[in-house]
Amino acid sequence: MKAIVYEETGSSSVLKLQDKPLADPGAGEVRVRMVVSGVNPTDWKSRAGGGGSAPLEAPKVPNQDGAGVIDEIGSGVTGLSIGDRVWLWDVAWGSNEGTAQEYAVVPAAKAVAFPGTESFDTGASIGIPALTAHRALTSNEDGPARLSPGALAGRTVLVTGGAGAVGHAAIQLAHWAGATVITTVSGDHKAELARLAGAHTVINYRTDDVVTTVREAAPGGVDTIVDVNAPANIDSDVQVLKPSGTIAIYAANPGESVTVPIRESMTKNVRYQFILTYTVTEEQKQHAVAAVSEALNAGALRVGEEHGLPLTRFPLEATAAAHDAVEHGTIGKVLIDVAPSEPDDFAGQ
Repeated sequence: MKAIVYEETGSSSVLKLQDKPLADPGAGEVRVRMVVSGVNPTDWKSRAGGGGSAPLEAPKVPNQDGAGVIDEIGSGVTGLSIGDRVWLWDVAWGSNEGTAQEYAVVPAAKAVAFPGTESFDTGASIGIPALTAHRALTSNEDGPARLSPGALAGRTVLVTGGAGAVGHAAIQLAHWAGATVITTVSGDHKAELARLAGAHTVINYRTDDVVTTVREAAPGGVDTIVDVNAPANIDSDVQVLKPSGTIAIYAANPGESVTVPIRESMTKNVRYQFILTYTVTEEQKQHAVAAVSEALNAGALRVGEEHGLPLTRFPLEATAAAHDAVEHGTIGKVLIDVAPSEPDDFAGQ
């Protein structure tokens, strides 16, 4: 089979298309014939390493997220069948096997079945973004541990960077769970994308006063802020947050720090929740996977320009270019077509 492999960290040029032996699933594992691989910032950052080139202990296939069809099942696996369409999560975390290959052997728990009414594109787009968004939206001390329809009814959520992949998922999940959703963006095109995703109020932070506009939309303040750029937003975040509200921070550049306005945060009893989806508790991860699966099955998580998340595609052999596209800030979601089209033997699955 064909696989993208890198043997040292560095620029995207370390990614090479290679032939690789087809592995069989072991106990508790499934083998997935990959159709689409999703690329996230964490994928290129992991590949890049800490700067400069450094050899790896073993060759590694990149990318955490993807979607495909189960073609083999190992012993002891229940609840999944050959032919199931599945979306995958955290595949390369703690492993050398990512989704940028024609077949991936993964623990059965990391393969989640989804219906034929949803596309492989959607399945490959929801892993890290939606699981991160779920943790952010459930980080309030008095909030739900798992999202469901109505779980956030009566609450107001502010999503900064609503046109990004996590921001898009946060808008859709919060909307599905019944929240009023406010988001900030940097331009008119992104504003339209955020509206298509389901945001009720969209603020262009380059032309509008964010604090004033949020207060107009939510006079009592917001319950939760899902923040992509805390160093830039922290002061306005604290101003628009309700007492005992939560600021969920899920992104940062290497070495970046945030200066917290201590007195103002104390006055409001602000809760700061830092998030890395890989290292949340097992219970939090299971709640997230279950809720995201439910939302996907309900049609609440959709991708594509018409749903607020444009798709940019690359073939498997151009995985390096896909990584570069994410690193350079391509709007929407970057996907890799592992299979050139949906194979005939997938039809009807």
